[in-house]
Formats: sequence, structure tokens, C-alpha cells
Amino acid sequence: MLSRLRAVPGIGAVSSYHRAWLVKDLIAGIVLTTLLVPQGMAYAELAGLPAITGLYTTVLCLLGYAVCGPSPILVLGPDSSLGPMIAATVLPLVAADGDPDRAVALASVLALMVAAIMILASVAKLGFIADLISKPTMIGYMNGLALTILIGQLPKLLGFKVDADNLIGECVGLVQKVADGATVPAAAAVGIGGILLILVLQRWLPKVPAVLVMVVLAIAAAALFELGNHGVDLVGELPDGFPPFTVPDVRVSDLAPLFAGALGIALVSLADTISNASAFAARSGQEVRGNQEMAAIGAANLAAGLFQGFPVSTSGSRTAVAERAGARSQLTGVVGAALIVLMLVLAPGMFRDLPQPALAAVVITASLSLADVRGTVRLWQQRRTECLLAVAAFLGVALLGVLEGIAIAVALSVLNVFRRAWWPYNTVLGRVEGLEGYHDIRSYPHAEQLPGLVILRFDAPLFFANARAFRDEVRRLAHTDPGPRWIVIAAEPMTDVDTTAADVLEGLDRELNAEHVHLVFAELKDPVRHKIERYELTRTIDPRHFFPTVEAAVAAFRRTTDADGTANPPGAEEQ
Repeated sequence: MLSRLRAVPGIGAVSSYHRAWLVKDLIAGIVLTTLLVPQGMAYAELAGLPAITGLYTTVLCLLGYAVCGPSPILVLGPDSSLGPMIAATVLPLVAADGDPDRAVALASVLALMVAAIMILASVAKLGFIADLISKPTMIGYMNGLALTILIGQLPKLLGFKVDADNLIGECVGLVQKVADGATVPAAAAVGIGGILLILVLQRWLPKVPAVLVMVVLAIAAAALFELGNHGVDLVGELPDGFPPFTVPDVRVSDLAPLFAGALGIALVSLADTISNASAFAARSGQEVRGNQEMAAIGAANLAAGLFQGFPVSTSGSRTAVAERAGARSQLTGVVGAALIVLMLVLAPGMFRDLPQPALAAVVITASLSLADVRGTVRLWQQRRTECLLAVAAFLGVALLGVLEGIAIAVALSVLNVFRRAWWPYNTVLGRVEGLEGYHDIRSYPHAEQLPGLVILRFDAPLFFANARAFRDEVRRLAHTDPGPRWIVIAAEPMTDVDTTAADVLEGLDRELNAEHVHLVFAELKDPVRHKIERYELTRTIDPRHFFPTVEAAVAAFRRTTDADGTANPPGAEEQ
């Protein structure tokens, strides 16, 4: 029993904790809290939920990950990339004048669903699912998300509201409101000033907690200039105390749309977690345990969902703050959670004068960090097809919506893999003076080719989608002038042959044999060769036409032909 308890990462961390870490973890926890509170509140409102739920969520997910998380310093919490996804899932299920309690209940069920997906995926060892989103499509998705967040927060920053269902509608509404003079000058001053202050401090004084400084100054300005009386919305009094254990109650009809949103959130959260965990583990020479990370994220979401919280993910920025502050273990997160609880119990009115435009400034600066314009430019310079994938993912998020955008991002990534296998690179090889082996004649146009011999390299597994493309290429080579006697397939990249491709190969070999052309394989991997034998392809393909190397195949061709490459009479081939 004791050994099982020690297998739980949090308990194991306690047993191996070094006293020398204590002061550093306490200081890092205090520093981290200054970021957790304003971001938690801001990201809750980004998700369309009351600000207080961001604090509930932060506390519970920190404690959940501290118990189950394998990473010593990874920080979880409400996230700017998940906020729009949560809002896109929950808000359509809430009426226009919806009950905030119902929105919270829906978000809590969403967190529980994400927890279930993560835990089941961990048990099934499905961490590789994070690879379904390629980097180019993730760049496009994040760029679209950044633009969506920015446009969505601008009305709040300027002191008014816009009712719209999509990005274009929000842009039109924003322009109309500004043109109609709906902007509240005091709100705009607080919001724009907050953005500039955060960006300046982050750029020139990175060790200063920029968000905390901005929040404190905004609260002071609200009290000093009575901004509430000048049209600026304030956060107001937060509920005191801590929420009770709650099993959220929702309608059965809500479960299907919630589950669809949970799948997208789980995928983004998983990709975010693996990338952040890998980045910070690499710095300390540790290894990432992907399946255990999934289970820990599931535990954090489970804890949040049972205490009026919403889905969470890892945060690279908050983890970086904890690391710079000297964090050594998950005690840092526990300290942060404890300080937030103390604030809720002892000083719930601390943020009642915080202007809403200041929270919008926090969200907007976070959205700017999501965008990767340099990455997009680099893709355009390096590989334009992948840049187009990024643009398509961007347009999917911007024009169709956040959830639709993640679906498009995944679909594009999968289709891109399929496209590469469907239309793989293939080329003819030849000898190059001064270089060993056989090389691409496109790269070396003067490469030597033996008369009567063509060496074709097909850079993909041979399966149902590309088998006919392979057949057509071999046919084309067989009908060149002068025609070859042997077509040697340099088959090292050919990692598989499925049954459809086997049928195509059988028909192709019969067709070539009728034209006195031999189909020959070199460097075919043993598992693939065994499959070919199991398919009984050696009934048509001569078993002697399988060679361990291209060089061996060329040597055999030389032995069966004259010096000029003319084939010897039938029966002269070496037995």
C-alpha cells in the first residue's frame, strides 16, 4: 500500500523534498500569485463566466496537479487559448439573458468531460494524439485565436458591448459603435494605458510583475478618480469564502454539444501541455512522461469541475514566472492556491474597484503572445505549402469560429500527412562520379544511367491511395525510348505494402512481363518482403529479382546483359 502511495507523484515529491528548496518555493509561490489572480479573473470573463470562477478554478487545478502532476514546476490554470473555446461551447447553450449559474454549471460539466477524456486517453496511452496538429496548422490556429480574442476584447476595453456571432460581425459592430461615439474615454484610457504599461514593463523590466503593477495602478486610479461614476465598469465585490463541492446539473440535451467542445479543448490542452512540459523538462535534463501528464491534467480538470470551475491547461508564461522566481517543486503552486483562498476568505473586496478595461488589457496582451507572425513569415520563406495550411487554419478560426477552427486545423494536419503519402516524391537514380551509391538525377542531372536499366525510388509506403500512382510512373518509365529491360525499385523508403497495392503490383508485373520488362526490388525491408510472400506475389514476380542492395541489383543486371545494355536471349539469365 505504501509503495502505491509513493507512486503518486505528489506524495513521492513530498518524500524526496529538500529543505533547501522551501524558501525558494515560498517566494516563487508569492510571486506567482500576483499573476494568477488577475489572469484567472480575466480568463474567466474571456470564457463568458463570472470573474470569481477563475479564482476557484485556479485554486483547484493547482492542488489537483500538485498531487498528480509529474512535472516539478509546470503551472496550470485558466488559459487564454481555451477561453474562447469554452465560450463557444457554453454560451450558445445559455439564453441571451442567460443565468450565470447555468453557464457555470455547463462550464463545470465541460471540465469534467475534459477530465474523463484525458484520463481515458492516459490509460489507453494515447499521448501521440497531440501530434494530430502539425506546427504550421497550430501556428495558423493560434494566429486566428489571437485575432479573435483581440477583436472580442476591444469593446470591453473601450467601455461598450457588441452583440455578434462571428468575427466579421464583431468587427462591423465595433466600427459602428466607435463611429457612433459609444467609446467611454475613461475606460479607453485605462485599457489602452494598461496595455502599454504591460508591454513596456515586459520589454524593458522583465523581472517586474507587469500585470500586477498595472492592476494595482488601475485599482488606485479607479478609487482616486471615481471611475465608476464616469461610465467605467468595475469588477465589484467578489463572493467571500470558498465554493462547496458541487456536482453540476445540466440538461441531457446539453451533453452532446458539450462533449464536442470537450474533445477540441482536450486536444488543444494536450498539445499545449506536451509542448510546455517538453520545453521546461529539456532545460533541466528531465524526461516528459506524456501519459502521466495527461492523467494529471485530467485530475486538475476533475478538481476544478467539482468546485464550480472550468477547463484548464498548462501555461508557459506562468511556468516561466515560477521558474524565474526560483520554483523547485509543486509546493510553489500549493502556496499560490493557499494565498488565493486566504484572499477569498479574508479580503474578498480587494478587487472590487478593478476596472473591467484593465482585465481586457490583461487578456489582449496575452493574446498578442499567442500570435506568431514571424513563424508564419518563416513558413512562407521555407515551405509555402505549409504556410498555406497555416493560413487556412487561421481563416477557419477567424471566419467560422474557434471550435470549427480546431476541427479544421486537425483535418488539415491529417490531410497533409495523407497528401504526402498519396503523392510522394519519386525519382530516378544514377551514378555520380566521385560519390558512392546512386543519387537523384534531379539533383545531379549528369548522373550516369546504364542503358536498359532504370532505378526508381518511391518515397512512401505502397498502399491503396498511391498504388495506382506508382503503377502509372512505372508504366511511363517502361515506355520511354529506348525502353528499359529492368526497372529496379530502390525500395528502402517503402515501409509497407497493403493488399490493394499487392493486387496492383501483381497486375503491373504481368503487364511488364508481356513486354519483356522485369520488375526488380532492391533494399526491401524484411517485414515488407514477408508480406509480399504472404500475398503470393512471387508467383508473378521472380523470387530472384529481390536484392539486398541497389548495387547488387545493378551487378546482376550487368551479368545478364551485353556491354551496351542489350538483354541476352531468354534463358541466358543467371540461374
